[in-house]
Amino acid sequence: MAGEHILVVEDDPAVQTLLSKALTAKGYRITQATDGVQGLTALEQEQPDLIIADVMMPRLDGMTFVKAIKRNDGTRSVPVIFLTAKNDPRSVVEGINVGAKYYVTKPFQLDELLAKIRKAL
Repeated sequence: MAGEHILVVEDDPAVQTLLSKALTAKGYRITQATDGVQGLTALEQEQPDLIIADVMMPRLDGMTFVKAIKRNDGTRSVPVIFLTAKNDPRSVVEGINVGAKYYVTKPFQLDELLAKIRKAL
């Protein structure tokens, strides 16, 4: 269903722009944050239907960010997709263990990501 709200937590401006354009074109509403601290602040304003988060970010990394939202009763149920260059098996396992629904590695195929977004929603 279009019109769903996605929080994108990503520190790379090029990836932010790509995701914003692609997701907006599909009818999703986007909120952007450049790190986990901003992501947590955005969650206080409005709860999204889905979160796409990078793992390696300044100030508060993706793993710590997701642990924080999974500890909070209000945000625990929001599905998370990690989108990251960190593709070693340990990171993937850790990402799933902290509560991510999907773990997509960069460089990523937009179609693959969009399919996972549809599944997660």
